[in-house]
Amino acid sequence: MTTRDRQIDRRWEQLHTWGPYGLLGISVVLALASAGMFDYTTEWYVAWALVGAALVLQLWWHGTRSRRPGRGRIPSRAGTLYYVVRWAIAFVLTWIDPFFAFYAASGFMDADELIPGTVAQRVGLFASAVTVAGAQAGGLPFGSGLQWVLFAALVAANSGLQIAIAHLTEQESLRSRERGETITELERTNTALQQALDENAALHAQLLVQAREAGVADERRRLAAEIHDTIAQGLTGIIAQLQVVANAPDLATARTHLDRASDLARHSLGEARRSVQNLAPIALENDGLPEALKNTVAEWGERAAVRAEFTVTGTTEQLHDEVSATLLRIAQEALSNAARHARATRVGVTLSFLGDEVILDIRDDGRGFDPLALPDRTRTGGFGLDGMRARAERIAGSLTIETEPGHGTALSARVPLVRHE
Repeated sequence: MTTRDRQIDRRWEQLHTWGPYGLLGISVVLALASAGMFDYTTEWYVAWALVGAALVLQLWWHGTRSRRPGRGRIPSRAGTLYYVVRWAIAFVLTWIDPFFAFYAASGFMDADELIPGTVAQRVGLFASAVTVAGAQAGGLPFGSGLQWVLFAALVAANSGLQIAIAHLTEQESLRSRERGETITELERTNTALQQALDENAALHAQLLVQAREAGVADERRRLAAEIHDTIAQGLTGIIAQLQVVANAPDLATARTHLDRASDLARHSLGEARRSVQNLAPIALENDGLPEALKNTVAEWGERAAVRAEFTVTGTTEQLHDEVSATLLRIAQEALSNAARHARATRVGVTLSFLGDEVILDIRDDGRGFDPLALPDRTRTGGFGLDGMRARAERIAGSLTIETEPGHGTALSARVPLVRHE
């Protein structure tokens, strides 16, 4: 409820409380002005007594209202009794002097406040209209038939007008209650919305923390995978070349493998630096993925002394850097695994462009393995199949493997074709 609404309610309360006093005072002043109350007759002694009774009644009701805080506008039996007694006093006073109709009109103000039930309220308004209409028609009792006709018309007009006003007042009260309920509901909704906003803010802050932690973890995984795909593989190749040098039959052969080891060391160092800087692999620096794969397969075949072939199918397109780097790393890991574990004599790598996706297939004729019998990855082990699968899934791709002991291995990485920006 607004401040303005509270002020209006307070003024109505004051009118209901002090209005009957004021109307009784106006009636007495007008009756005195008409000189009727100066007549020392039995009738006016009764009038003076009734005025005193009306004042006592008002004081009693005023005290009753004061003892019922917050309930002054709730109809009750006590309110009905007060209304009936006041009407009776006003009716007799108006019979004695029509000016007391002002006091009788107080019944129009508070019937809805005092009398419970709509029908009873209408009856109270009609009774007050009878008293007021009697005064308006010339005062009771009537001396002619014309006064009775006028009285009937005035009763109908007064009661109809007051009932219409009461109906409108009731409708306005109903709308006020509905507005109050709507405002209360809106306040509850706003409170719930504010709570939801606060919860969302807290959740947002929590998500930021989780995203930051996830970003750190993802960067750690990326660096670990890059180190495995570059430094670890490079060191493995260097060790293999040095082992050949150790067993070389002549100086020329040793020098050849030492040159290869040196090239691998420089290549691995460059890849390590690029991994830390989150750049594309060296092989992709100047070439697209097909050319980079071709060179990688050729170099690996020469180092591993394995027949390695590379094929491209479909219409070649310039891929997004992340897609190219992912497929190149998968190919490097697959070739490294073939060199270390497969004992293959022939390896084929195929890059297929199929319109909306790219497929990288690596096949070897090695000894194969049982995928269900693979041991869990240890701290000293490589990333292997799990690492390749994680790389593919990171760009919404997938990795499938077909192998069995003695029948080689076929690995297929399928990723969306995202063109270079």
